[in-house]
Amino acid sequence: MPAVRDPERMQELIHTYQLIPFFANAVPGFSVQEHTPPECWFTQENLGPWDWKIACVQSGDIAYGKFLYGGKSAFATVDVYRELINWRRSLPKYQPNDQQRIVLDYLKENGSITVSQVRSLLGMTKAAADALLGKLQMQTRVVTGDIMRVYRGPDLTYSGWQRSSFCAPEALFEDLDFPFPGFTPRTLKSSLTPAQSLDFLKETIRKACGDVPDKTLMKILG
Repeated sequence: MPAVRDPERMQELIHTYQLIPFFANAVPGFSVQEHTPPECWFTQENLGPWDWKIACVQSGDIAYGKFLYGGKSAFATVDVYRELINWRRSLPKYQPNDQQRIVLDYLKENGSITVSQVRSLLGMTKAAADALLGKLQMQTRVVTGDIMRVYRGPDLTYSGWQRSSFCAPEALFEDLDFPFPGFTPRTLKSSLTPAQSLDFLKETIRKACGDVPDKTLMKILG
């Protein structure tokens, strides 16, 4: 696999692995970070994957959010993310509470939400809003919808500051219209049982990384 040196190579890496964390973790080589040369990783001259992730999110076929390792940033192809949805949403610990349902209802009405809007909606601190959105991402009920670059200072300099918006994965990835006869829309409804989806996710990681112990896989998958 060629080293990640541009957004195109980063998207190629994600499609090859199908499910991959952003940063180094318990499985050697299983991260975007480890496939990126140090000189391309957030230097003064090159923001690297931190900025290239915007192109991945805007591609329309890559899910990005805090949905692995108990809330760490990761990427997934839509087909794999669908199975993560099927498994996670079947578990009691990933059911939304009353506060989280308020955010989900807001998304149904408005399509997307930012951290600032969560703060205003629920009257909470930024840290609490971040935590709430993180839990919804682990539940696979919310995913990063878009990332906007923030330009600051008198010269409107972009130095890596970004502002994200979040939406329901169904709103981002499902094709709701039929643009031509015979077209089959993409769906996030899996044909597998939740247990089969979990096995599929484990096998996806093992195909890319070798014989990873089951205990480690469960730590990755939450």
